[in-house]
Amino acid sequence: MTSGVECSMSRRVLVTGGAGFIGSHMVDALLAEGARTTVVDDLSSGDARRVADEADLRRVDISDRRAFDAVVDEVEPEAIFHLAAQSSVTVSVADPVRDCIVNVQGTLNVLDAAGRHRAPVVFTSTGGALYGNEAPIPTSEDRIPAPLAPYGASKWAGEAYINTWSAAGGIPHAVCRLGNVYGPRQSPHGEAGVVSIFAHHLHGGRSPKIFGYGKPTRDYVHVTDVVSALRAASGTAGTFNIATGIETDVMTVWNALLEASGSSVEPELAPLRAGELERSCMDPSRARRELSWEAQIPLDQGLRATYGALIDEFDRDR
Repeated sequence: MTSGVECSMSRRVLVTGGAGFIGSHMVDALLAEGARTTVVDDLSSGDARRVADEADLRRVDISDRRAFDAVVDEVEPEAIFHLAAQSSVTVSVADPVRDCIVNVQGTLNVLDAAGRHRAPVVFTSTGGALYGNEAPIPTSEDRIPAPLAPYGASKWAGEAYINTWSAAGGIPHAVCRLGNVYGPRQSPHGEAGVVSIFAHHLHGGRSPKIFGYGKPTRDYVHVTDVVSALRAASGTAGTFNIATGIETDVMTVWNALLEASGSSVEPELAPLRAGELERSCMDPSRARRELSWEAQIPLDQGLRATYGALIDEFDRDR
């Protein structure tokens, strides 16, 4: 009789964007369960140092169909976690063509390659950038998206391909719309990742600019909970909000990190920028029902632990 560990050792899994923030945590979890894990990442925003040595890292752009197909056909994955994306809203506005090529054409490449090997795909999408300001709080998956930027539009288009290919091909692909993910390894550079941005400012004793006077709300979910949700979604067709269902304003996050730091830095308060959401909170009840998943890490606990981990990372990178 073959043990469960021996069975899992033969499981072949591919992670696009596996050198990124969430992707690298996904890779660690897969390796821990014994899966043979291949990472596809062009390293445009990912960091090869985040990828565990046990994983097989291939530097490939998912929009390069020939190169991507070659990797997939060599690996013959039994499951694909598709986290590679152009994820900057401002970049999507400045270069919507590139945004579309990566997030739409790249996703289509992933689906076509997955189809040849009957591998279910888990696609990471977004919540706030899709639902818009007029959505009811908390927002369910049934809400018709109203994206405010090309990034949201390209993610919605990617979702459409995922769902269409799942229905047409009979492979149970899943869409996971993520809340505001935070945790170790999150970059403090760029527009996303307010927890990491705040921690970086506190680390340097600098005052951050808090837009919307600290009043905008988000649904913050720890990366460890996100990884467990993505694993739970593999092999189940559908669209799922991966969030806590708890609305938290930005000033609450700042105050929690300020307390963890022991600092006395005062933030600069500023008006909300054009196109930014005022409120965002997602209803995770479908994921609870159909995936038996629920976020486990309370925000106050997660913020304290994340602050300590990020400070260690900032010190190492000096």
